[in-house]
Amino acid sequence: MTSPARRLRRLPTTVVLGREVAVAVGPRARLLGLAHLDRERVGAGLLIPRCRGVHTFGMRFALDLVFLDREGRPLSFRREVPPRRLAWDRRAAAVLELPFCAARSCPAGV
Repeated sequence: MTSPARRLRRLPTTVVLGREVAVAVGPRARLLGLAHLDRERVGAGLLIPRCRGVHTFGMRFALDLVFLDREGRPLSFRREVPPRRLAWDRRAAAVLELPFCAARSCPAGV
């Protein structure tokens, strides 16, 4: 397996929905998200705290998006969001960006 991209390796990590993911803590990480990265280099995904919506401009692959409440519980889920789109949930406190995956490899309950 390929190691995560350099800009993701530098970020802190946390466990969300059973996945260890990078946390977008700075403005650059929040703006870029997983954009401009190859699918093989994104790791398990990216958590964007204090976020209600994301864009997929600059993406090279589709994303699964999980909108989370303040306690980290899923509020809504957008599956296979293609590049050049906007997605949001006004109730969300954070967004989990995951590379689009087949149903059998997605975390349980998502």
